[in-house]
Amino acid sequence: MPGIIEQIAAELQVSSATVSRALNDRPGVSQALRERIMQRARELNYTPSVVARGLATSQTFTIGFFVREKPELSAQTDPFYGQVLQGVEQISAASEYHVAIGMLTSDILQAPSQFRFVRERRIDGMILAGPDIPNDFILAMLASHVPLVLVDNKLAHLTINCVNSDDYAGGFAAAQHLIEYGHREIGVISGPDHWYSNHRRVRGIQHALTDANLPLRIVRADQTTIESGEQATRQLLTTYPDITGICAVNDAMAFGAVRAARAMGRAVPDNLSVVGFDNLDWAALHDPPLTTIDVPKRQIGQEAARRLLSLLGESDTRPIEVVVSTQLIVRESTRSLRE
Repeated sequence: MPGIIEQIAAELQVSSATVSRALNDRPGVSQALRERIMQRARELNYTPSVVARGLATSQTFTIGFFVREKPELSAQTDPFYGQVLQGVEQISAASEYHVAIGMLTSDILQAPSQFRFVRERRIDGMILAGPDIPNDFILAMLASHVPLVLVDNKLAHLTINCVNSDDYAGGFAAAQHLIEYGHREIGVISGPDHWYSNHRRVRGIQHALTDANLPLRIVRADQTTIESGEQATRQLLTTYPDITGICAVNDAMAFGAVRAARAMGRAVPDNLSVVGFDNLDWAALHDPPLTTIDVPKRQIGQEAARRLLSLLGESDTRPIEVVVSTQLIVRESTRSLRE
């Protein structure tokens, strides 16, 4: 029994190859004939499979989602990038694309030419998520001519496609919240300044402090984890014991700040107010519930997938940055000194 492609070819008296080209939107078929083929295919309820489309177009219909390797944490279980991934998968599935998920190990980052997903053309495009992916690796991926979108990152001297939250506005709002609560002794704990999102968040905080004629008192760590937040807070409170409020560049560091404060006899929020950034699911369940800046993580993933699919469709290849809004979420880890 002939397949649907052969059936359409016989009915319209054209070759099976012509039908395949029309169904997969390939050149070499007149518009009138293409419309006749598509109409008959609809009547027969024909939908080309991903495998068939791939054979016809030399595409894999797979996009890659990659984050830097973290101990005991996968891309799916990462409290931030796991939600970004959900947004990517939602948009990709609607376009019948699979998502290949991977961790970038030190070996891969040091030898990008050996990255098998690119070397073996296993993916049509990729999303690189996180500010901790080295610029050299990003540039190597761009040189491979695989369409690429960055998430939570941006190159300083080269315009490429990326999706970020409004980190500057979020940082400003975090510091402004403490200032409006009457805090004048405010400290900041941050990750590396060369990480794009960290840099922008600190610049926003600094702007609010400068507007209020307050200094930037900051401790930078080499990571943005609970442990690094705890260590940075200990250093900050030892150096500036009069501090009454802390802005952390992410929720993990804020959790560490609360832990350090308690160990040093500073109750939160009675003796120290703490503001995080990201609004992880854990933030509302923390003790005390964390005041933080909400980042719409699923929306970021959706925007990144849409941008990548647009590049794959070659409908708009101009490099652009998509910026999504942030919002202050006030909970119980901050206290007004004006009461």
